[in-house]
Amino acid sequence: MINVAIDGPAGAGKSTIARKAAAELGFIYVDTGALYRTVALNALRNGVENTKNAEEVIPTLKTAEVSLKFIDGEQHVFLRDEDVSTAIRQNEVSMAASNVSSIPEVRAFLFDLQRNIAKNNDCIMDGRDIGTVVLPDAKIKIFLTASAEARADRRFKE
Repeated sequence: MINVAIDGPAGAGKSTIARKAAAELGFIYVDTGALYRTVALNALRNGVENTKNAEEVIPTLKTAEVSLKFIDGEQHVFLRDEDVSTAIRQNEVSMAASNVSSIPEVRAFLFDLQRNIAKNNDCIMDGRDIGTVVLPDAKIKIFLTASAEARADRRFKE
């Protein structure tokens, strides 16, 4: 399998480049941010009020059956049997995803899923710790960055 890891700060264009390169190469694009959003959505649906609080979030991992399916070349994210690809893009979920992604147990929970996808597929994966922790043996590692102004502009446009 050929794995490509793209790391870098938020707003640098990692997802845009990863998505386009994966389509061009016929690889799977793995949006790891979507996985964190799914864990956040699960926590919110389980009544977690403070998604920064690890003690509230960690127990919800027991019910967070997160999976990816690739339908017509597009990544769809599932929470149990529900396609939550649209639901995870809500503002409340985005904010919660940022919070849960800083919890080490959440990160460890998703690392195995990410590694298994890479083990079984040619893929391009972007996100936090991809080249250092998730795919340390990736054939290609890219650290993509942009000026603070360019990153802020990208986030504003989103």
